[in-house]
Amino acid sequence: MTRFSLTGGSARALAVTLLLGAVSAGLYFLLFLYSDRLVELAAATRQGEKLYALIPIVIALVFSFVHGAFTGRFWELLGLRAKK
Repeated sequence: MTRFSLTGGSARALAVTLLLGAVSAGLYFLLFLYSDRLVELAAATRQGEKLYALIPIVIALVFSFVHGAFTGRFWELLGLRAKK
């Protein structure tokens, strides 16, 4: 049976993974915290303020980047990699 030990690069990988996970969780918290404001922006978009339509797109891109980076590092930390 092998023991799991964090040395050098794996300790850094774990720290980065935990940081990205915390940032991802923080983004979800902010999304729920400001959900009413986002609904107001959606109403303003329907009333003619077309630039407000970019806000959900930017939010989706930020979520996609952070969560994707977290997920990739998480699976890599567990030793799962895609076949080549």
